[in-house]
Amino acid sequence: MTPPAFRPIGTPGQPWGVAELAEWRSRQVRQRSHREDVQSAIHRLRSRFDVSSYGEVVYAEERYPLLALRSRDWRPGLPAVLVTGGVHGYETSGVHGALRFVEQHAQVYAGRANLLVVPCVSPWSYERIHRWNFDAIDPNRSFREPSPAQESAALMRLVQPLRDEFHAHVDLHETTDSDESEFRPALAARDGKPFEPCNIPDGFYLVADAANPQPAFQQAIISAVERVTHIAPADAQGSIIGAPLFRRGVIRYPYKAIGLCPGITGARYTTTTEVYPDSPRATAEQCIAAQVAAVSAAIDFVLDPLEEARD
Repeated sequence: MTPPAFRPIGTPGQPWGVAELAEWRSRQVRQRSHREDVQSAIHRLRSRFDVSSYGEVVYAEERYPLLALRSRDWRPGLPAVLVTGGVHGYETSGVHGALRFVEQHAQVYAGRANLLVVPCVSPWSYERIHRWNFDAIDPNRSFREPSPAQESAALMRLVQPLRDEFHAHVDLHETTDSDESEFRPALAARDGKPFEPCNIPDGFYLVADAANPQPAFQQAIISAVERVTHIAPADAQGSIIGAPLFRRGVIRYPYKAIGLCPGITGARYTTTTEVYPDSPRATAEQCIAAQVAAVSAAIDFVLDPLEEARD
């Protein structure tokens, strides 16, 4: 296996300093365009949805607008749902799954739910196909006050005025082979800690909130997604990425304690999707479709009992 690019950086056992961070930055290369892939797709939806800029990420001479799509017929009293993608910029199906959902499925919920969709939380990382931002910080461990990540802080500011309205939040992610070959070893090197290998699960799974797991909600999403792609089995220890299996295809993390994105809304129903794009049993198209299926199933789960009660 070719050694990942980060390994020559720093001294084993010692956390990175300013020089190591500068060297790491010098190795990051733009590989795709946020403007062409994401901004253009969002702007094409302006005829049907409200598009707003909720801030800007500024790194050295680079500036990236942070864009959100919102139901045009937003009505007080309707359940609100937040969908986020690209918190980790390299997790492609989360970004394009969020965009695909808005383009092809969001209109179904017009007048039934208030939708707020942020397709790409981390545009700098999207262009570099990286987990970290410009400061070598993981935005999905930074949803806390004060946040060390511009991307996380901006999203929290967007959500704060609407916190009492959210019924659900679906955060779209991927688990990739590069998690094990590059990003987790990079984290160990950055922090001066030993790298502890972990198995990458083959298939889709969910990460529920340990403090509020909502098993029926998670199962509804699993049932919908397995019509699109396969569900990850537990390993020999009954775990997925080192976390004990809670339900089939579901593990639990303490959202707020470790600064994860789905902990920011206070919603009753929250989940993190994890698609496996490197599986020989899945295509890029299936990964996007799985993200769309997860979002639709989550909203349907929230709306069905509310609409039955009104009927």
